Amino acid sequence: MKKKVAILTALIAIVLLVILNFSIWSYVNNPLQLQPWTKTTMGVDFDPMRKNDTQTNDKYPSAADIESDLALLENKVHSVRTFSVSRGLNQVPQLAAKHNLNVALGALIGENLEQNRQEMDLLRATLQNNTQNIVRVLVGNEVLLRKDTSEQQLIDYIREVKQYEQRPVSTSETWFNWMSHPKLVAEVDYIAVHLAPYWSGVAVDDAVDLVFDQYMQLQKAYPAKPIVITEVGWPSDGQPFGHSIPSRANQATFLREMIRRAEKEQVNYYILEAFDQPWKISMEGSVGAYWGIFDSDRQAKYPLNGNVLTVPGWQYWAIWASVLSAVMMGIFVFARRSIKLPGLLFLGLVTNLGASTLLWSISVMAHRYQTKLSLIFVGLTLLMQVIAVLILLVESLEIVDVIWYRKTVRLFQPLSPPENFRYPKVSIHIPIHNEPPDMVRETLEAAARLDYPNFEVLVIDNNTKDPAIWEPVREDCARLGLNFRFFHLDNWPGFKAGAVNYALEQTSNDVEIIAVIDSDYKVSPDWLRSMVPYFDNEKVAFVQSPQDYRDSKENGFKACCYWEYAGFFNIGMVQRNEYNAIIQHGTMTLIRKTALIQMGGWAQWCITEDSELGLSLYEAGYDSVYANKSLGQGLMPDTFSAYRGQRFRWVYGAMQILKKHWRNFLPFRKSPLTAAQRYYFLAGWLPWFSDALALIFTLMSLSLTALLLYDPIHYEVPAGAFLLPTIGIFSFKILRSLWLYRARVPCTIGQTFGAFLAGLSLTHTIARGTLRGLFTNNLPFLRTPKNEKRGALFAGLMSIRQELVILLALIVAVAAMSFTEHFNNPVGQRWITILVVQMVPYLATFIVMLISIWPTKKK
Repeated sequence: MKKKVAILTALIAIVLLVILNFSIWSYVNNPLQLQPWTKTTMGVDFDPMRKNDTQTNDKYPSAADIESDLALLENKVHSVRTFSVSRGLNQVPQLAAKHNLNVALGALIGENLEQNRQEMDLLRATLQNNTQNIVRVLVGNEVLLRKDTSEQQLIDYIREVKQYEQRPVSTSETWFNWMSHPKLVAEVDYIAVHLAPYWSGVAVDDAVDLVFDQYMQLQKAYPAKPIVITEVGWPSDGQPFGHSIPSRANQATFLREMIRRAEKEQVNYYILEAFDQPWKISMEGSVGAYWGIFDSDRQAKYPLNGNVLTVPGWQYWAIWASVLSAVMMGIFVFARRSIKLPGLLFLGLVTNLGASTLLWSISVMAHRYQTKLSLIFVGLTLLMQVIAVLILLVESLEIVDVIWYRKTVRLFQPLSPPENFRYPKVSIHIPIHNEPPDMVRETLEAAARLDYPNFEVLVIDNNTKDPAIWEPVREDCARLGLNFRFFHLDNWPGFKAGAVNYALEQTSNDVEIIAVIDSDYKVSPDWLRSMVPYFDNEKVAFVQSPQDYRDSKENGFKACCYWEYAGFFNIGMVQRNEYNAIIQHGTMTLIRKTALIQMGGWAQWCITEDSELGLSLYEAGYDSVYANKSLGQGLMPDTFSAYRGQRFRWVYGAMQILKKHWRNFLPFRKSPLTAAQRYYFLAGWLPWFSDALALIFTLMSLSLTALLLYDPIHYEVPAGAFLLPTIGIFSFKILRSLWLYRARVPCTIGQTFGAFLAGLSLTHTIARGTLRGLFTNNLPFLRTPKNEKRGALFAGLMSIRQELVILLALIVAVAAMSFTEHFNNPVGQRWITILVVQMVPYLATFIVMLISIWPTKKK
């Protein structure tokens, strides 16, 4: 009955959250209530180029293409304005006449004098053959703006046309070019002006006022000249320019108000433009493609009358987002039927948020024109988003498991051996290399105090060159008795794994359990007595105790490290133990000897041989035990460099393991691992892949920022849909750390913050370890030194020089963007925020390095 109620509760939660998701999409896409469009627009700029046409190939629209476009505009506009008579556009007047459209006929004037002559001759022929619907003539378009010819040469062209043409003749130029060329004004019959408030960087609410302000300034400067606005518009997409933000909603807002004002003021105008022109991207950046009131597929972007939707067809995207979120939530929920209702609702909200973000991103890109290069970029950013959403879901599930899980099944505690317990013999292996003899002595003396009747200790010193370091350890072993044996190995291969494999060969024949501790660990007397009894279960191959440390109060750096370690052993390991999926560690671990031999010993090809052994034992069908009670304490790295080196080794080794065992993690392949084991190993590695992608994204961001500052027109900030997950994931990490630490780790808020800071400082190190581990195989074992002297400031700075270079580059990028007026808009500020967020891990690295070298007060 309880099972049925749980399933019903989950289904109801899924349905309610899907409804909520759809409602949010509906609210975000609430129709804009705008002024109605007039029945027929005065005129539009007309270019029949199609989506895949360019100015550099020989492909151009046919007469049928041109006429179909003009037919679409019939009864919507009074007139069309062309830019040229070449490439078949000399047919426009005759074809437009069929659809009751007037024409403002244009001739293209450029730098090439021969091409100009051909254009001028074709213009004359076109004018002579069409007299009915051509209402005005335009010789050149923004010729002075582009500096294609001199003012006098342009005047000569205009005079040439006026000699044989009675209709009004002019040239199209920007407002400021007309204001600064009165000589040109004197030669034309009317002023054909381009008024583009977008390129002035004003907000859309101020744009129409700017248009009419500039129009009136022209009137005041040249009161005797008629004025025709031959270009006026607003883009529906693309990069912002100052405070000018392109969007469908803003385009509709501007055009409806512009047309209303023009009708009221009796101003002649041509909207820029009829159809989107993707070929303009190469000239004007992405915004150049989106000035049309129809897209390049000849679909209206919004109704000419009535309300305007921010995302047309949002209902379909919302349905797909709801379906995706329901599927993802269903997979997670039905795999966790013991989650309480608040956990279901929390997981559902996160799932809906992730699915909607993905679909929103795809919807944004679906409405944009893409080049081959941009498609590659979109593919990479979507991949990053998918990984970001997966990380969000995995970390959300961890919160749910910890906070709202109904019961804990595999909660192990140290045991008391029953009466008549048969104490199997344990062989404790302590590999050492170049370790301080005084530190090792403490480890050996702690082992000698073990309250266990049947054990031996094997100390294996591999490749320590100085006898003054290893000989005192040999003497200590001799002093402690016959069950302490010492071995010194010269030029021994395999690093730590090679040493413990040698110890395995020297182990007494009657040994049943192998124990491994690091050279700095002082074990509790009851360690073996309380943990060995778990081996009575023949399926148990290894028993793990948490790593703990005795030097956390030595300084602030070690305090931060201590609580960062504690998070994994109090949260991650406890949760993984629930599903028999813990990470085996190379200290405080006990292994069944027969299972270890069955696995072929320790893997010498892997620099994290302990974790590899644990996974191999799971693949062989064995179980594990993790008892979250400290039964031994070691020493933490003394320097930040050693701390980073240790984490680099763990990450690099994990990538080695993944490359070796990847087939057993494939979703649709039969695997010796359980579904939960596959999930938890992949979930544990996923954040490391996220850090690697974050490094790549940071380097890409710096490169893009340089391009944005160099050429803000042709390079643009990525869509907000791709940027928000970066901020969201970072914010969620902070929330997760605070939440889980408060629930599972016995520390203060300050200690929690210190742990978070220490973990964050390792971001770049983890990224490097992930990338190098994926693409290289031969990294040697990295020993974590103990009792190391703390370095000076210069040494500390040199140890983090890569992080410092990136941090300084990000600071420069933020400063440059902040002081550039072009980016003083929401999109630019959003990009600056991204750069600041990317800066935080590198700043954390710098801060933790300073903490690590900060002088310690002498007691």
